Amino acid sequence: MKRLYLMKRMVLLLTLLFAFVLMTGCGTKKNNEDTIADSGKTPSDTGETAEDASESGSGESETLQKIKEKGYLLIGSSNDAPFSYTDVETGELEGIDIEILREICKRLGIPDIQMKVIDFSNLLVELNNNNIDMVVDAMYVKEERLQVAAFTDKWYQEGEAVVIPQFSVIETKEDLADKTVGAQPGTTFYETAEKWLKEGRISKLEAYDNQATLMTAVNMGKVDAVVTDGIVAGYTLSADSSLKLKLLSPYEAEASGQIGAALRFEDKEFLQEINQCLNEMKEDGTLLNILTEYGLTEDYFVGAEEGKTTNIK
Repeated sequence: MKRLYLMKRMVLLLTLLFAFVLMTGCGTKKNNEDTIADSGKTPSDTGETAEDASESGSGESETLQKIKEKGYLLIGSSNDAPFSYTDVETGELEGIDIEILREICKRLGIPDIQMKVIDFSNLLVELNNNNIDMVVDAMYVKEERLQVAAFTDKWYQEGEAVVIPQFSVIETKEDLADKTVGAQPGTTFYETAEKWLKEGRISKLEAYDNQATLMTAVNMGKVDAVVTDGIVAGYTLSADSSLKLKLLSPYEAEASGQIGAALRFEDKEFLQEINQCLNEMKEDGTLLNILTEYGLTEDYFVGAEEGKTTNIK
């Protein structure tokens, strides 16, 4: 009898223990469901694995995460060689700026770069209209531009050049006084030409939307000379033998400046991520190697400290 009584008590205890386990399990499940409900998502809606959750907490900026999800970084450029342009034969993006950006993207884990062609004068407008992620087109970092966008630390530096016909009577900058000069609006070089016009150092200024039409204009005699980017001018004349043009020499640049990429003010964390990679490239020699591959000397290189950009926001 006593044995039967003990067996009944054991059964009762096991039943209570089993019920407690069930209640605990249900409570845990209920808590998980409440957490998901508070987030407005069901477990299937989140689509997040443990690995994904770990990566999302890796410290990457929200902008970088969105670009990775999209699969590419969309840049704006006026399609000017040798900075950021599409090779007409291969369809691939090429140029000094593209090579620098490609290495940055590699280090950040961004799979691809795509480009939207925009007139240079509208690049920052399109950026702030959220139509592109970044402006990458040999853009000088200048005070007036820092009022409308944030800029990376400087990538490299350079200055302007004057392009004239091969048999031009123009021998010095002073010979431009009675001449018509062409330039591309939105660039530092156009502003330089505007200054020359106001000072009476040129007779007339003509605007051309891009580098190709600018060079065509001077080649066809529509203008006497053009003022443009020195690197672009040297590259264009060496690459296109049909252009019967040359650089005005000797010539001392007035509009030398340092180049960076532009982002929206709100993408501050993404900007910091880009700068970190950029300055690592400066320290490990990668950036200088890219410049030398395009025929540029150490004179074009800007170090990490001297290349710091102070943004207003």
